[in-house]
Amino acid sequence: MFTFIKAQAVSLTASCIDFLVTIFVVVFLHGWYVSGTIAGTVSGGITYFLLGRAWAFSATEKKMLPQLTRYLLAWAGYLLLNAGAVFLMTRYGGMNYVVSKVCVSSVLAVSYNYALQKKFVFK
Repeated sequence: MFTFIKAQAVSLTASCIDFLVTIFVVVFLHGWYVSGTIAGTVSGGITYFLLGRAWAFSATEKKMLPQLTRYLLAWAGYLLLNAGAVFLMTRYGGMNYVVSKVCVSSVLAVSYNYALQKKFVFK
């Protein structure tokens, strides 16, 4: 249970980075919301891997390259699901991109990320 709580704290931290970068790209750089979503997801992904490996899953004694390879596979799926769902909800659902991103990220954090990180990436 403690690992789950630490993983959710890492996820929240990575999500904050993700959202800040997304909003920065869209609002200040006048980028497309999907580009912002991708840039944010990349930033959040790097944050999650480093904090998850070192703190949430205490997996620094294991080799980084195999973990990074597995993480990139899981993360690529997350990126596609995240950007695709944000696009669909914003474009066809008429939602604001930030609201779409909050909804999608919340669902994926628990249903997709935690299970893959624990059972596949940092095992």
